[in-house]
Amino acid sequence: MKLAAAVNRAPLAATAALLVASAGLHACSAGPDQPTGGTGGSGGGSTSSASTTSTTGATSSATSSGSASTTTGTGGTPAACAATTFGGTSRPAKLHVPPTYACDNAAPLVIMLHGYGVTSASEEAYLGFLAESDKRGFLYIAPDGTKDATTSEFWNATDACCDYYASKVDDSTYLSTLIKDIEAEYSVDAGRVYLVGHSAGAFMAQRMACDHGDQIAGVVSLEGAMFQDPTKCPGTTPVSMLEIHGTSDAIIAYNGGFIGANAFPGATTTLGDWAKIDGCGTADTTQAPLDLDASLPGKETSIIAYPTCKAGTSVELWTIAGGAHFPTLSPTFVPTVLDFLYAQKKP
Repeated sequence: MKLAAAVNRAPLAATAALLVASAGLHACSAGPDQPTGGTGGSGGGSTSSASTTSTTGATSSATSSGSASTTTGTGGTPAACAATTFGGTSRPAKLHVPPTYACDNAAPLVIMLHGYGVTSASEEAYLGFLAESDKRGFLYIAPDGTKDATTSEFWNATDACCDYYASKVDDSTYLSTLIKDIEAEYSVDAGRVYLVGHSAGAFMAQRMACDHGDQIAGVVSLEGAMFQDPTKCPGTTPVSMLEIHGTSDAIIAYNGGFIGANAFPGATTTLGDWAKIDGCGTADTTQAPLDLDASLPGKETSIIAYPTCKAGTSVELWTIAGGAHFPTLSPTFVPTVLDFLYAQKKP
């Protein structure tokens, strides 16, 4: 396992150093997957506190502040709308409540998962979902993974990514419990719970769709992949899936590859696997291209979409021609991603 980590970390760390230097961001631990501040990144504040090396992380806990309300929560019990910290004492994560949120009006919930070796704060500085939370009024939380033997934060997502030191931390249960606890405390639209992940966080977001599709309406995976063996993904409940991947990603290769000795599928294979899981019809390749990467000329991103899948779900692949592992996000990147998610709603 240590060999797999060493094989994977070297190019990631080199890429991170270059990106950090060009962006002027501090390297949280000089670790891999350190994002650069793209032009689309509009938020910079931390939305989560640091995590420890807890191996279960499934304890239900919320820390309260402010006054309580008697509004009925998602689970049918009175919603306090007061707690702002969830995840228990070992892995606390801070919920961002937009100023327009009203406790008597159910709002969407967006959960952002960071890449390997970085924190939720640095990933947020790159992606910039916090400002959009205030604009659109969705609840927003960005938890941290646990730290491995190199003190790099990670998610135990698939056999390829990224529990390199075999901690066996149950991140799937931790995140599922996090959703349940927020729904018990706030008025959440249970039909509009969304996950967004980058790199290792994208692997984890796809794992959540496999394990807890009943809790999630849609997933956006930026430079990620699902299991090499799709039979490891139960996929009992259809979930809308969007994979965004650059053809020049040298870390999580567009056509698939290996992390250490463990294989991961390419972007088109991942698309096809989810199309099968969600029972989709014919693919549509006629949609207009998008401009997602500000460093590339024109509208460089093509779309393959399966718009007619079970339970009203959709599966799409947005291919950034020439895009790297850290695309230079255009100002329209996050709004366009959120438009996709907002179009997904569980019955």
